Amino acid sequence: MENKLEEARKIINEVDSQMAGLFVKRMRAAELVFEHKKAYGLPILDQSRENALIEKNTSLIEDEVLKGYYIDYIKNLMAISRAYQYRMQNGLNVAYSGVEGAFAHIAAGRIFPESNRVSCRDFKAAYDSVVNGECDVAVLPIENSYAGEVGQTMDLIFSGGLFINGIYELEIHQNLLGVPGSTVDDIRKVTSHSQALSQCHDYITLKGYDTEEANNTAVAAKMVAEANDKTFGAIASLETAELYGLKVLEANINKSGENTTRFAVLSKVRANSPSLSNSVLMFTVKNEAGSLANAISIIGKYGYNMTALRSRPLKKHSWQYYFYIEIDGSTDTAEGKKMIEELNKLCDKLKVAGTFAPHTEI
Repeated sequence: MENKLEEARKIINEVDSQMAGLFVKRMRAAELVFEHKKAYGLPILDQSRENALIEKNTSLIEDEVLKGYYIDYIKNLMAISRAYQYRMQNGLNVAYSGVEGAFAHIAAGRIFPESNRVSCRDFKAAYDSVVNGECDVAVLPIENSYAGEVGQTMDLIFSGGLFINGIYELEIHQNLLGVPGSTVDDIRKVTSHSQALSQCHDYITLKGYDTEEANNTAVAAKMVAEANDKTFGAIASLETAELYGLKVLEANINKSGENTTRFAVLSKVRANSPSLSNSVLMFTVKNEAGSLANAISIIGKYGYNMTALRSRPLKKHSWQYYFYIEIDGSTDTAEGKKMIEELNKLCDKLKVAGTFAPHTEI
């Protein structure tokens, strides 16, 4: 019996020694994975990749009892790998527009939990900080489910050199905030970002409040906190209320119960990952009859489904427009390359603006 115990311990010691070396080798590979994700502005957690890895590796275990334990083992190992990458992420600088507590600040923190979030005065400053190398990525809003597209961000993406490497959905809850001691009936004027005021238009009209626009919701909350005026309220998030010591006078005052903002992660290089299955195209067409219809026809011809189509005015050319299109699928396939080649002949300017995973909530 003693010999069997010694034999078992010898096997365990040998395996542990081998696993220690393999563990270090795996973590070195995790470093390379992180460097790739940092360069392309990708988040640490890629759930679809982890699920595929678990399924693939579990098939190597034939013993059905051990298979369950192995699933726990591989999940823990991947969690350790993520923790190590989060530690390395401490040096990742993520630009956002506004001040601490803004929805962009919240979104940036959820996408890159252990990063350094860098406040910028406006969308262009956040964008330029990545162009200039001051920050690694920028997190900027591109669309709200109630108020529509964020034109300034889309214009920056169209005219600039950064790429979308992810689009993430943040559900927005707008709340009426006031200084401690104030009530809903005390408020006479509210301040917030123009889109937040639009989202809460019905509530503001019902209450008869005057309005004042602010650069973003967090700036509005800061203004109210500094004014210390019971008649002055802000419309912002619960996180912002806590940050600036304000009281929530009424929660969820936005018109639509489903109020979601989509944030794009922008970086200098375009990612090519299987998990980023959708693509963004931006283009102008020649000023000829049927040009846009022909472009859309080409996209359909190669089997791509359009999930979004928007037009934006060109700043330097009156009554001319560029188009923003989201499609299901990658343009890096053989069919995709043929589509791009054909579109290039039709379009004055064509940009594959980036890739993303659809409906990724944060």
